Amino acid sequence: MAEIIFGLDIGTTKVCALVGEVREGQLQIIGLGLAPARGMRKGMVIDVTEASLAVAEAVEQAEHTSGYDLSEALVSMAGEHISCTNNTGMAAIGRNDNGVTVEDIEHALNMAQAIPIPHNRQIVHLVPRHYAIDEQEGISSPLGMHGFRLEVETHIVTAAKPALMNLSRCTENVGITVHDFVMNALASGEAVLDPNEKEMGVIVADIGGGTTDLALYSEGKVWHTKVFPVGGYHVTNDIAIGLRAPYEVAEEIKIQYGDCRPQEIDPNFVFTVEPFGGEKIQVGRQDLAYVIEARMEEIFQLILQEVKRSGYEGLLPAGIVLTGGSAQLRGITAVAENVMNVPARTATPRNLIGLIDRLHSPAYATSVGLLRWAMSDHHTYQPRQRQWELGRRMGTILKALLPD
Repeated sequence: MAEIIFGLDIGTTKVCALVGEVREGQLQIIGLGLAPARGMRKGMVIDVTEASLAVAEAVEQAEHTSGYDLSEALVSMAGEHISCTNNTGMAAIGRNDNGVTVEDIEHALNMAQAIPIPHNRQIVHLVPRHYAIDEQEGISSPLGMHGFRLEVETHIVTAAKPALMNLSRCTENVGITVHDFVMNALASGEAVLDPNEKEMGVIVADIGGGTTDLALYSEGKVWHTKVFPVGGYHVTNDIAIGLRAPYEVAEEIKIQYGDCRPQEIDPNFVFTVEPFGGEKIQVGRQDLAYVIEARMEEIFQLILQEVKRSGYEGLLPAGIVLTGGSAQLRGITAVAENVMNVPARTATPRNLIGLIDRLHSPAYATSVGLLRWAMSDHHTYQPRQRQWELGRRMGTILKALLPD
């Protein structure tokens, strides 16, 4: 019997709802919904009503294309409120012939997450990095092994409760329960990374509209995460300020003419812009590239500083993998390699089957990664098939928002 999984990527610039069907370990995309994001800034909700309407639009499309009534989802999370730490847990191994049991592992993990955190924060991810039994370290799976003491080293991701509650409110307004939250960079890593890259040492940088989300992998596990409140929006805003043009005009210019390599741009190439006031001006494409290059260099400098702070500088032979909508900027890998002095590549979701025409883009790494995460963590849902009811989600929002 097929398993149905549902991922909801609520970003700063777009909302993407993906429905997947898993048969014999193979993922097929059977439902897709896209909507421009509203009520979001830097990965966080600033207007619940507007954000709910955008979520409703995307979910309705996903239900229509998949034919399923969706009620539960894995939801992406971003924002500067996300932070990480590492901690170790320990448990005595039961004296029996079975060695380490599932209960022993769970006890060690529970001890690892017993860290002091403020009342307004919560643990979202508890990722085992590696285990040790007595004096033997570097164990990836201790189940069934013998010894007296089990230790686990974990990476812990925490987030602000109010930020997560606001996201939950947006989904609940349209009848969707949050099964789990997944950090953007961890979801993207599931979609774009090769197991060899994770083993050797690699960093994923998901450069979205409002945030840049990092996940550093080594020895096949997550070792460090970080979110910066800067992304493609800031590049566009730089252009808008420099040209004194509306944001929408600056975004179109960035997409059509943007490049991160001013040295490779013909200095005689110019294009026309209509700024505020209506009088058209001529702009050099090379000048535009200098503006974009400066902002992207700043972003990669932030990433480099974080890698140094984590202690993994020089320990990332697989380099940096770029995803997110802003990873589509021309020449972005050249800037990454120049600043960080490691190999860089732009990645799209791997091994896609089904409704994939629009998903072969770095912008959908998180969306696809949510489904991959659901598969790896065995989160499954069995929604019922139904007849399509136009506007059902919008009606749910009205009931939630209007007073009795």
